[in-house]
Amino acid sequence: MTLVLQTAFFFWLVALCATDLRSRRLPNALTLGGAAVALVLHAVAGGGAGILDSLEGGLICAALLFVPFLLNAAGGGDVKMLFAVGCFFGSRRGLEALFYISLAGLALALAFFVLGRVDRRRLVHCLRCVFDWRYDRKAGRESLPPKSSEKARVPFGLAIAVGAWLELFLPRGVMG
Repeated sequence: MTLVLQTAFFFWLVALCATDLRSRRLPNALTLGGAAVALVLHAVAGGGAGILDSLEGGLICAALLFVPFLLNAAGGGDVKMLFAVGCFFGSRRGLEALFYISLAGLALALAFFVLGRVDRRRLVHCLRCVFDWRYDRKAGRESLPPKSSEKARVPFGLAIAVGAWLELFLPRGVMG
C-alpha cells in the first residue's frame, strides 16, 4: 500500500471509530463504501486475481463475526466493517489482521468489563448461547437490558480499527 493509501485507510478507520464511539453505529456509506473502494483498488492493481483476493480477504474477515451476528452478539455494521478491512488487506494479510483484531477485541471487552461499562448479564447470555445447549435463549434474551442501553453494546469498531492499524503499521514479519 502506498503512503497515500495508508493515510486514507487510517483516516477512514478514524471516521468509523468516531462514529461507533459516538452512536454505536457503523454507517453503510462508510463500511460498504470502503469495501467498494478496496475492490476497485485491487481490480486496478491486480485485475481479476486482485478482485478475487480482495473478496476472499473480506469474506475470511467477516466470517469471524458471522456466528456472533446470528446470535445477536455482534452488529451488522461490525461484520461489514470487518469485510471492508479484509477487502483492503486481501486474503493473506486479512488473516494476519484478524489476529490483531481478536487481541484488540479481547482487550476492549476486558477493559469495558473491568470498568463496568458492559452489563455482565449480556456476557453470560452470549457465553451460554454458545456453550450451553439446554439454555433457554428466549428467556435469557428477555432478561437483558434494552439494546438502546449504553451498557448493552461495545463499540467493536474500535477493536477492528486498532487491529487494522497494527497490521498496517507493525513491521512485516512480526507474526512469523
